[in-house]
Amino acid sequence: MQNVVILQARKWFSRSLSSFSSNPLKVCVVGSGPAGFYTAEKMLKAHQQAQVDIIDRLPTPFGLVRSGVAPDHPETKIVINQFSRVAQHEQCSFLGNVTLGSSISLSELRKLYHVVVLAYGAESDRSLGIPGESLKGIYSAREFVWWYNGHPDGRNLDPDLKNTDAAVILGQGNVALDVARILLRPTAELATTDIANYALAALEESSIRKVYLVGRRGPAQAACTAKELREILGIRNVDISIQEVDLRLTPADEEELKSNRIKRRVHELLSKAAAKPRTAGLNQRELHFVFFRKPDSFQESEDRTGHVSGVHFEKTVLKGDGPGKQIAIGTGEFEDIKCGLVLKSIGYKSVPVDGLPFDHKKGIVPNFRGRVLSDTSGDPTLLEEGLYVCGWLKRGPTGIVATNLHCAEETVLSISEDIEKGMLISSAALPKPGREGLLQLLQDRDVRIVSFSDWEKIDSEEKRLGSSRNKPRQKLSTWDELHKAALE
Repeated sequence: MQNVVILQARKWFSRSLSSFSSNPLKVCVVGSGPAGFYTAEKMLKAHQQAQVDIIDRLPTPFGLVRSGVAPDHPETKIVINQFSRVAQHEQCSFLGNVTLGSSISLSELRKLYHVVVLAYGAESDRSLGIPGESLKGIYSAREFVWWYNGHPDGRNLDPDLKNTDAAVILGQGNVALDVARILLRPTAELATTDIANYALAALEESSIRKVYLVGRRGPAQAACTAKELREILGIRNVDISIQEVDLRLTPADEEELKSNRIKRRVHELLSKAAAKPRTAGLNQRELHFVFFRKPDSFQESEDRTGHVSGVHFEKTVLKGDGPGKQIAIGTGEFEDIKCGLVLKSIGYKSVPVDGLPFDHKKGIVPNFRGRVLSDTSGDPTLLEEGLYVCGWLKRGPTGIVATNLHCAEETVLSISEDIEKGMLISSAALPKPGREGLLQLLQDRDVRIVSFSDWEKIDSEEKRLGSSRNKPRQKLSTWDELHKAALE
């Protein structure tokens, strides 16, 4: 089905549907991560007369490519070059430091533009809802990732890595593996990446020697990819611990692996790692893969009031028939893992804004192929005219950077179809103010816009600071530093 959609999209993209030279299509994309930039790129190809504005609450573009991709994965960040070409397109503009909801409301944007595409991702976290979750030393993986990536909202996290030798990471997806790798990788290797300088300093003084990656289900259901797993298993001077009993496959597991090549490869890699002899005492650090455990509560330290000292886990078994349908059920047996740092990698959560229909259960905006629906009933006729969604807001926090390309193609195809039906713009309609109206409104409200050329000043300064330390860049990580560099 997805391939059919993509082929249809490419047919649309082969010709421009915007022949409204007297009343050009005005498009606003909210969010400058991969979903936002891919949407802008596809809009500019499909509608060559369209004016496309990308707004973002940060003064820096590129979203999770800048603040989510691990610093030791520079190859994933190369896509920034492609996004920069989009931002430099004569029909496109980037407006940073503009917050939807406070700088401008959604209803105001909809009055200014024919099309508004929401692609601002997921900036909150799911909660476990278990006792002790508010103890100090417990963070979401998103907060920790923002911290080591120099996101201005993560600058003051200051996790204590000195007063404990153990960290528990809840979850076994790629983000969980990223976080574990940053805690375990030799800091000499991280020193030549774009990791935030204060994070590198904290990791150099870290006392953490044991990292536990804990999952509710088994190795056959692990959510990571083989590439990420292979990388963490290959870190120097780290002992890998996996209980061989956990690797035994049930008939349901075997059926699940048979139909999923990636999960099959993950299981093979874990089995090989478990079979390798451990070199206790020779290696400094340990990585423990712990399966069939779900957190029941967090324990408070007796010595450090208000601080976490461990996690109380319930052992689980899998119930359910059919591949992908097995769920973890508690057995009533419990065990503790002592630690002074807990990182919850259990999923990001999108945040709604006023005037936006939102499915709180699924954590997405209700939509039909990117068209925003008025409620969560799923009725495709209940459309919010001119309002669209792409990326995590559309499908949930899943996929890799490239997943957003197909997602954007589908949304832009929906926009193109609606234009052809005359739903969004016509020669008889009054022109929309678009960029001019937005700039005027923001000026009236004293909002200091950061343009793409302003970002290039930040970019240049970060690269200059990094060059003296043999780093690709040294990120400016506070709002003040970023604004100062943009103004120079």
